[in-house]
Amino acid sequence: MASVSSDSAGSGTTSDVVIPAAVKILVAGGFGAGKTTLVGSVSEIAPLNTEEVMTEASMGVDDLGGVEDKSTTTVALDFGRITVDEWVVLYLFGTPGQGRFWFMWDELAEGALGAVVLADTRRLETCFPAVDFFEGRDIPFAVAVNRFEGATRYTEQEVREAMDLDDGVPVVASDARDRESSKEVLIALVQHVMQRGRVLST
Repeated sequence: MASVSSDSAGSGTTSDVVIPAAVKILVAGGFGAGKTTLVGSVSEIAPLNTEEVMTEASMGVDDLGGVEDKSTTTVALDFGRITVDEWVVLYLFGTPGQGRFWFMWDELAEGALGAVVLADTRRLETCFPAVDFFEGRDIPFAVAVNRFEGATRYTEQEVREAMDLDDGVPVVASDARDRESSKEVLIALVQHVMQRGRVLST
């Protein structure tokens, strides 16, 4: 965050204009975990997404196990924005979930202060690469357990043990379709980032 002085309507008086901190957050996870949905539910602007209809070319390449009804896929990124307060604006970058697009993650992670890892308990192993990626680069992250209809409910501790997470990593039950639920996930992440000693600044 920074402030600058400006001349108010040529009156010769100055006032401080607050420039909010721009904070880059990644939203990652397995294919079909709800990344595009979360970004869209919480963004205050019309989200940018690069979803394309899946074709026969993806057969045998993308793992549709557990999400057989999915007909579209993110081929580059999702982008959204949410203003937390006058001091902080979050810019959300959703990563593609398929393994063939993981080469893009390093570019998307550049300058990121933290990340949300969306977990689908029906296919929990699909979010492990995202956990490994952020742990390996010392990027703070929170796990959002996206509660799909019909999925078995697990406790926070059960999820933590299954994912072999450090005790300090937030694990939050969420509904990626719901704005307030998605906001709670982001709040948990920002609090975790601050506890890790990271500074929200431009």
